[in-house]
Amino acid sequence: MAVTLEEAPWLGWILVKALVRFAFMVANNLVAIPSYLCYIIVLLPLRLLDSKRYWYLEGMMYKWLLGMVASWGWYAGYTVMEWGEDIKTISEDEAVMLVNHQATGDVCTLMMCLQDKGLVVAQMMWLMDHIFKYTNFGIVSLVHGDFFIRQGKSHRDQQLLLLKKHLENNYRSRDRKWIVLFPEGGFLRKRRETSQSFAKKNNLPFLTHVTLPRVGATKIILRALVARQENGSPAGGDAKELDNKSKGLQWIIDTTIAYPKAEPIDIQTWILGYRKPAVIHVHYRIFPVKDVPLETDDLSDWLYQRFIEKEDLLSHFYETGAFPPPKGHKEAVSREMTLSNMWIFLIQSFAFLSGYMWYNIFQYFYHCLF
Repeated sequence: MAVTLEEAPWLGWILVKALVRFAFMVANNLVAIPSYLCYIIVLLPLRLLDSKRYWYLEGMMYKWLLGMVASWGWYAGYTVMEWGEDIKTISEDEAVMLVNHQATGDVCTLMMCLQDKGLVVAQMMWLMDHIFKYTNFGIVSLVHGDFFIRQGKSHRDQQLLLLKKHLENNYRSRDRKWIVLFPEGGFLRKRRETSQSFAKKNNLPFLTHVTLPRVGATKIILRALVARQENGSPAGGDAKELDNKSKGLQWIIDTTIAYPKAEPIDIQTWILGYRKPAVIHVHYRIFPVKDVPLETDDLSDWLYQRFIEKEDLLSHFYETGAFPPPKGHKEAVSREMTLSNMWIFLIQSFAFLSGYMWYNIFQYFYHCLF
């Protein structure tokens, strides 16, 4: 497609801006991630003396790192409008988020919209595709205790066993509260055709904006993290770490992400900012875990129903530009999520100052030894 003379300055500006943003992102990663790892190593003795405090400090640094990622989109003009129930009210309880998955930008969107939800980000565990393990952020997620899941039928049973073991070893021992799960098991564009074919064979609804979810990981999480059985013993997972005050997993947050014109934002756009500013819309609906069936068939039906509802929500949004109002209400109310510019400045300053400090420390020891 030919570029007109009028468009050339605009395209030039977009290119320059993208290069500057990319350079800043690289610098951000070069100072923030090594600094995080250095602090974690220095704090290791604290892990033996006071594990809860150690994971609290690690979680706060983890939250700041995710806040930096959120800021890249924020200053590109990618903001979030929230709809539905207010999840701040359950930010101190244990919950699992079930999120539709359209693109890599979904993760960045959640990193942004959860920043103002108390300690949620600090105490959160992500379930993400194993390919993220090999990104620049992979080492941070490994330290934090996120779980990388390998997709595909040949790996499914083994991965579910590994997930169960991971939850038992890391969830409560690291004082985690929330889990983020994408039950569809892949991006919409990659799974839509397969999902529609499966739906046709099994007389299930034909979905366009979402795909039918997979039940395996959800079932493992629910069975591992419910509080207690009727006999008073832990219902599964991390029995030694479940203290007397823990209520276990209490809520499921059905989370639906919608992009303007159904055009998802990917992580490259989030970093480079070459797409025009856009408002991403996120809808929440909260379900008590006690109302969710644990048996496989019933849980599958329950999950399918949630994604059928997501289909309706997204169809309404793409037709009207807004999510439908809750039952019993005449209109839906949205809430603009904002990031504090001062807070972003402080965490970025801390990252660059930490990088400078660690550089000088290593340089000092290098000269002492050599």
